[in-house]
Amino acid sequence: MMDALSVVSQLRDLASEPQNREAIVKDQGCLPGLVLFLDHRDREVLFATLQTLRYLAELSPNISLMKNELGMMVSLENLIEREGLSVDIKALAKEVYDILRAPPQPVHCTPQRKKSQFFINSSNRKAKSVTLHIQGLDSTDQRGLCEEALLKVRGVISFTFQMASKRCTVRIRSDLPTESLASAIAATKVLSAQQVVRNEAGEEVFIPLNSSGLEVQQNAAIPDYLPEDNSPEKESDRAVSRTTAKEDSSGSWLSAAAGFLSKTFYW
Repeated sequence: MMDALSVVSQLRDLASEPQNREAIVKDQGCLPGLVLFLDHRDREVLFATLQTLRYLAELSPNISLMKNELGMMVSLENLIEREGLSVDIKALAKEVYDILRAPPQPVHCTPQRKKSQFFINSSNRKAKSVTLHIQGLDSTDQRGLCEEALLKVRGVISFTFQMASKRCTVRIRSDLPTESLASAIAATKVLSAQQVVRNEAGEEVFIPLNSSGLEVQQNAAIPDYLPEDNSPEKESDRAVSRTTAKEDSSGSWLSAAAGFLSKTFYW
């Protein structure tokens, strides 16, 4: 059964895939539904909604449609000014608001990237790779703390570190929320994580992750470290990965989400 958090969380995961962003914004139900979610009382729903909008705004043609969506800018302004919200929510709301308000950038014709450049071992649809920038990852001691935290998370398959850039590339089950990794890392009290993704221009950007209020399922025992045929570290300089969503399932899920939104809210 769908609820607001599950709908917006799955929509956020779809929006994290560059090839899905145009379809989501053009869908008749999804963008209006996201605007309504900006007034939701649940803090997790708010944060996931803002993350989704941040992903969608990475595609330049989406910005004007999002900005002109009824209630979008007003709702973002209200979030920025609302009392009692966390710093993370207000900062992300301000970031999305500023992106939508910015003057349109000139479009440069550049060769289209091959889809495979965004994905590591994308043939495995039961797993995905997530790249994290970890604040505080300055020494082998902090690396050990991070390793212990990740090994406790049920659904983590393997991970590699790039200490010079404070990065960790994590292979996880496709149904494991990325926020679970951030929560586990934040539990060390000395480390914090942001997700690293590439925008439409191929530039790296940091996406904040909600690390509070999320229950992390832990392993009863430390799992075996599973080898990968294609090590994420080999391609870490050019690839930030999430497993690609199937186009047919994306379309059917968007229809289901739009149906949920139309039944839940009254205009």
